[in-house]
Amino acid sequence: MKIKHLKVLATAALACVSMAAAAAPEGKPSVSTPITQLQFGKTGITDGVHGELQAGPAYGDLAHGAHGTFIKMPSGFVSPLHIHTEDYYGVVISGVGANGLPGAADVALPVGSYWFQKGGERHVTKCLSPNECIFFISQPGKFDYVADAPKK
Repeated sequence: MKIKHLKVLATAALACVSMAAAAAPEGKPSVSTPITQLQFGKTGITDGVHGELQAGPAYGDLAHGAHGTFIKMPSGFVSPLHIHTEDYYGVVISGVGANGLPGAADVALPVGSYWFQKGGERHVTKCLSPNECIFFISQPGKFDYVADAPKK
């Protein structure tokens, strides 16, 4: 069982590294950054109950283009229904998350799990664990968060 978990974690990590390598600018030096040195900032995205999402850049600039970003999500956080313009990949670094279509049953995503989110698709992202979740997202374009307006 531990070997299977290790294989899943290794596969997810390799996917992140591959995405990061594809986005690495020519001529940039190699970088090693411990999690304790990541600088997280406010995003303005909240569920109104559990707090605000925080973002910590790994590479690129989430506000302007291709990027890899760590996202801290408070325990119990349930995003409002929303979309993103661009596709993105998410990997669970800590905690247990879920990402899915509105009304669908949660698929628990423990450490090492990943998801692909199609741009323009309505979805909800959650932190199911009793501790905060940290996700790593890789996106080929800028990050946006478009709240889904209720249908009239």
